[in-house]
Amino acid sequence: MPTLHPPIEPYETGRLEVGDGHSLYWETCGNPAGKPALVLHGGPGSGCTPGARRLFDPARFRVVLFDQRNCGRSTPHAADIETDLATNTTPHLLADIEALRERLGIERWLVYGSSWGSALGLDYAQAHPERVTALVISHASVSRWEDIHWLYHGVGRYFPEAWERFRRGAGEDGDWGDEDDDLIEIYAALLADPDPAVREQAARDWCDWESAVISVDPRHKPPDRYADPRFRMCFARIVTHYFSHNCFLGDGQLLRDAHKLEGVPGVIIQGRLDLGSPLEGPWHLAQAWPESELLVVDEAGHEHTTPGMIETILASIDRFAGA
Repeated sequence: MPTLHPPIEPYETGRLEVGDGHSLYWETCGNPAGKPALVLHGGPGSGCTPGARRLFDPARFRVVLFDQRNCGRSTPHAADIETDLATNTTPHLLADIEALRERLGIERWLVYGSSWGSALGLDYAQAHPERVTALVISHASVSRWEDIHWLYHGVGRYFPEAWERFRRGAGEDGDWGDEDDDLIEIYAALLADPDPAVREQAARDWCDWESAVISVDPRHKPPDRYADPRFRMCFARIVTHYFSHNCFLGDGQLLRDAHKLEGVPGVIIQGRLDLGSPLEGPWHLAQAWPESELLVVDEAGHEHTTPGMIETILASIDRFAGA
């Protein structure tokens, strides 16, 4: 049974100045002469982690990771309330990826993205298919309006206790699941409140909800990063910024433009029990992208730790190591 590759440290790190005052942290790991691979982290706003390095065979891949705008080690940081997020959009991130590729002298690379990173990877591959040798996405989202609305409204039917706390944090009364609610907009406003205590409570409530819907396993523990107030504020601000703008994508765009992936091989890895990103969206994507293969991990939710999920990701990445 495959296991994570051993922990490794970057052999090179740097900063990429991309304009509008943004300075992005990046790192490269593994074999400098190996197959180039790009990791796109989730969130949006999670930042890259050391664990993502371990998805790649360090002898065969040259792995590139970076912190997207305003999160992780990139600056200015979204945890600082004075940081304006106006120049943090999906088109900006696509331009950042291309700038990083050119900075590192890479012609083409494998792209791996998880959760939000899957949507960003799809958008990048559709915009620049000539730069992508293969696309591997897990915990995938096609980021339609209905997908975003489901994550912060509809899925509450499966987590009514957590949903009630989430609505209460937004000051919402009445029947839960009201289709007229716009909890994302409400929380975005709370996170911009002049009172630091209001902002901190909103960030905590937002991250409590995110943690609640990751897994259907009652033994699941919240990610350690949610205990960090600075991470919570950064993450909540960036997520609400993106999702209140439909991820800066046209509704249904990633499915509608799947034909642009012609010639790009790929794998879509999805947990059947992923209530936050239901299988229906990735299934439609696989129908529209003939070069892809959909792999369903029956017992997995939106977490990575379920037996079978990590093994499937590792095997999917490894199949393209020599391509």
